[in-house]
Amino acid sequence: MLQRTEKAARKVAFMRLVRFTGIISLDAGAVALSFFLAFELRLQGALPPALEEALPVALPTVIILSVIAFYVTGLYHRAWRYVSIGDLFFLTEAATLAVAMSFGTLLLIDGAPWLPASIPIIQWFVLIVLLGGMRVVRRVAREAKTRFSKQGNILPVRQATRDGVRSALLLGDPDWANMLISALQRDATADMNIMGIMTHDGRDANLRLRGVPMLGSPEVLKDIVDMLDQQGRRPNCLIVNQNDPMLIGPQMVKLVNKAEQLGLDVARAPDPAGLQHQRKGKIDLQFLNLTDLLDRQELKLDKTIVRETVSGCRIMVTGAGGTIGSELVRQLAAFGPDEIVLIDHAEYNLYAIDMEMREKFPGISIIPELCCIRQRDPIMQLFAQHRPELVFHAAALKHVPLVEGNPCAGVQTNVLGTRNVADAVRKYGARAMVQVSTDKAVNPVGMMGTTKRLGELYAQALDLEGAGDAGSARFMTVRFGNVLGSSGSLIPLFQRQLSRHGPLTVTHPDIERYFMTVQEAVQLILQSSTHALRGDVDHGRIFVLDMGKPIKIMDIAKRMIRLAGLEPEVDVEIRIVGLRPGEKLYEELFDQSEEQLPSALPGIFEARSNPVPLATLNEMFNRLDALAQAGNDEALCSLSRAILDQVNDQVIGQLDEPVHMATISAIKHTSQSRPASSGHFQGAV
Repeated sequence: MLQRTEKAARKVAFMRLVRFTGIISLDAGAVALSFFLAFELRLQGALPPALEEALPVALPTVIILSVIAFYVTGLYHRAWRYVSIGDLFFLTEAATLAVAMSFGTLLLIDGAPWLPASIPIIQWFVLIVLLGGMRVVRRVAREAKTRFSKQGNILPVRQATRDGVRSALLLGDPDWANMLISALQRDATADMNIMGIMTHDGRDANLRLRGVPMLGSPEVLKDIVDMLDQQGRRPNCLIVNQNDPMLIGPQMVKLVNKAEQLGLDVARAPDPAGLQHQRKGKIDLQFLNLTDLLDRQELKLDKTIVRETVSGCRIMVTGAGGTIGSELVRQLAAFGPDEIVLIDHAEYNLYAIDMEMREKFPGISIIPELCCIRQRDPIMQLFAQHRPELVFHAAALKHVPLVEGNPCAGVQTNVLGTRNVADAVRKYGARAMVQVSTDKAVNPVGMMGTTKRLGELYAQALDLEGAGDAGSARFMTVRFGNVLGSSGSLIPLFQRQLSRHGPLTVTHPDIERYFMTVQEAVQLILQSSTHALRGDVDHGRIFVLDMGKPIKIMDIAKRMIRLAGLEPEVDVEIRIVGLRPGEKLYEELFDQSEEQLPSALPGIFEARSNPVPLATLNEMFNRLDALAQAGNDEALCSLSRAILDQVNDQVIGQLDEPVHMATISAIKHTSQSRPASSGHFQGAV
């Protein structure tokens, strides 16, 4: 072993000597050629006799002293395979010293009467061109060899979809982007296809750097991704400079959140100094995503069976402009449905998702309908007109404090609105409805969770009603934790607070929640609906994603601060502000009246709760409707909670007399109650 090592070392040393000798020989030839070319250009080929006599001494002197000057300046200690503009400036300094030493020595020897004064200047210029040209040609040849090599490189666009290959956008200074592309070309394990470059000011848009298009600034990231997607070149990651001063603090968190919503991973790459010294080996890319806040691996559910269910179907999505609804529409469209009806009461949100879908999926019929799910007759008319086969019900009021302060609005949307949609599904022959719910519906303490739990019970009752009829519609409920980055949720709140340099507000030091990504949420919806329609799931079940262990909000705050490149309690304060009305300290996945069951779907739990007869629910919902119209918050809250108490006690029937009398009293004295709350919000839970 030792002999083989010594033999290998001697071979390496010999190859270095051969290489060094070859480089010196080429430089010596360049010096000689520049010497003769200088006289040729100056004297037009007529060499003076005095020069011919001095040539045997003058030429070796110029060559030897020039090579010595090159060595002294460190020209042979630089990796010219990676020549840059800075290296060419260094080469100019070396050539200047070489010419000065050479002709200075000739003048000292005999005064060089044969030497025109302009010859050193001409030779200096020609020598720079020859030395630089040889090194640039070497780099060009090396890059051409790397580009066409079968080993890892910057892959051509046509290979961008190959397994294991990342398609990337770069964001940073053009000099850094240039060095990174060069470094990736040298990395035999990179397998990275660079689709485009963004700069912070976007002023170099429409130019190219190393053949890669420069596309604008991060403000138009979504437009850039959509454009590349239409060209069949959609990126799956975004690479930034780890020491970019423009991406410190809230700017970094904002960028990561925006990239997360577009399905892009974000990676930090070395700064220019690190790249300049990285001559070979793997580029260290540090990936940073909002999914890092989960403290677990993001679940990837099998979507192979979804296409056969969705392809060619007429689909309706309520709350289509919300975070969950819009992502659901995007993923559904990729499976090739025949038609998607978008329902939302928020005009701009509906407009935005409509325009996006028309641009990205021109072959699919996209129909926007401006309607609130509280409006029973218009909902029925839309179902009668479009006859959807699959309905995804994502419209809801989801903000705990707002629903707590506006319980009538919460009941009208989350309870009665859900009943409107579900009844229309049943009446107009849809195959299935999937209702989006929340873990706040489990043993609820506030009105938001209570109203969502009542909606779950209604979907369950309808699903059980059709258990004996193979042609009846299926009604499934999927229960989510907190969705990272959804509108009005924790992450955007922390982002706004970070943009003001804090403090980050946490309601309680021990409060914890379950978290999931919007992609996980949508996959849960699609998986559960597909398996239920195939008959793989029993009637009356609730689906819950396995979200691992709950995470303390305090930990989320600290991770977000560090994600921004800052230090908790040093750069940004974390302030405890107290629990909000209707807020629980700990969330749960299963209600006390539910039984957790094994699921046929990996990564998903199933729950079976005590059912409530459909007729009983309708009677109670009618009472809630009357109370909501009367604006009687107190009686409405009491009745809502009493219904759930009866479920938990497994006593289905008449309500307790005090609650029942409060209901009757409220209905009779509508004129004495305050007007019903007119504010309502609609979006994805």
